[in-house]
Amino acid sequence: MHAGSQLIGVWPGFHDKVYGLAVDVGSTTIAAHLCNLESGEVAASSGAMNPQIRFGEDLMSRVSYAMMNPGGAEQMTAAVRGALNALAADVALQAGISVSDILELTVVGNPIMHHLLLGIDPTELGGAPFALATDSALGLRAAELGLSLHPGARVYTLPCIAGHVGADTAGMILAERPDLSPRLSLLVDVGTNAEIVLGNDTRLLACSSPTGPAFEGAQISSGQRAAPGTIERVRIDPATLECRFRVIGSDLWSDDPGFAEAVAGTGVTGICGSGIIEVIAEMYLAGIISQDGVIDGALAARSERIVPTGRTFAYTVHLGPPLLQVTQNDVRAIQLAKAALRAGVQLLMDRMGVTQVDRIRLAGAFGSHIDVKYAMILGMIPDCELSQVSSAGNAAGTGARIALLDKASRKTIEDLVHRVEKIETAIEPKFQAHFVEAMGIPHSTEPYPQLRKAVPLPEPKAASPRTNTRSRRRAGA
Repeated sequence: MHAGSQLIGVWPGFHDKVYGLAVDVGSTTIAAHLCNLESGEVAASSGAMNPQIRFGEDLMSRVSYAMMNPGGAEQMTAAVRGALNALAADVALQAGISVSDILELTVVGNPIMHHLLLGIDPTELGGAPFALATDSALGLRAAELGLSLHPGARVYTLPCIAGHVGADTAGMILAERPDLSPRLSLLVDVGTNAEIVLGNDTRLLACSSPTGPAFEGAQISSGQRAAPGTIERVRIDPATLECRFRVIGSDLWSDDPGFAEAVAGTGVTGICGSGIIEVIAEMYLAGIISQDGVIDGALAARSERIVPTGRTFAYTVHLGPPLLQVTQNDVRAIQLAKAALRAGVQLLMDRMGVTQVDRIRLAGAFGSHIDVKYAMILGMIPDCELSQVSSAGNAAGTGARIALLDKASRKTIEDLVHRVEKIETAIEPKFQAHFVEAMGIPHSTEPYPQLRKAVPLPEPKAASPRTNTRSRRRAGA
């Protein structure tokens, strides 16, 4: 079996199956797909939490760990390589093969995950100018990375684009190919860091925006990662303010007969990211929260679901046990996350000189589970005809799979990333102003006409003069 001009493996007797592994090293989860290199089919898939989480929930806390602890980067490198070996063993077991049948590995990940896997200290990525140690695609021997595959197995890492725009974004571009159409596409990989690409056949722009872990349920009072028993869909009756929901693991709504029996095994345990998005969007549609994101305490007289919590109010989704509420702090955390994402998108639209996009693709584990309509109601993404907004699944992982199975695609993505114009949100002067405007639901200044055709949005309540003055001052700061 050859890779380029290099001999990788020799077997005695008849050996007709060889495999490759496509891996997406996310900051929260690692996903691996075992592919038959002859047929291209996925023989097995597996995923695991990234064990680096114990060193820090988000990317910057991991960089800090490397800076503050001698040998910290090496610890995180050992952890992620160990996880890859465990995933390789798991998919090999599922497919009934030996790990020594895996001849090739392709990897995508954000720049910090990419550097740590390669054994490169990520400290330089912790502050301006966010310098990559390498932005090239790399071909290495798996043994150099301590990976227990075939002794001659090769690793190919897709190229990084910029300090916060990594090989995962390159994978998304390879999977979606926005450069092949004159229509303007917006690709958004929603995670702890949102990677954003805007482009068409004439121009490609990219940036990363620090959304934090709120969309994944972290920092939310009732938030949980997606698992059986977590609330993933929510509807609120605008007349009664009553709530019904669905949990992962059951197709029944909470007001359907048999719901309690259907979820008896798991219980109702928390609210995952897609559930958080839906409940806050539904609270807005029902008039429970204003465009500014403030829970209206006066509605406590109408519904026992709205309860005082100190100086603010909360909305009760599940009366318990356990008691699951959306607090004012939860609404703020989601507003901050979505404003960071929307401000990043706006920077790219400004640079492109456009006021609207033709199509939007939401990628990543979170992006593939969210209802796109609610993402737009909340204002995570700009206004667009809803029929042109869809989920791309794990596009970064798809890109890794394409690079694994089609050698020509490697040259394609290596050439494409040179065309991408990088915008560094951290040093863009307009980012803060866009961020402040994007705090409103769906947005403080954008009218969202396409969304209004599909969903009757509440009319903004007039803000007090003092609030307007403060908003103008902050936006101009």
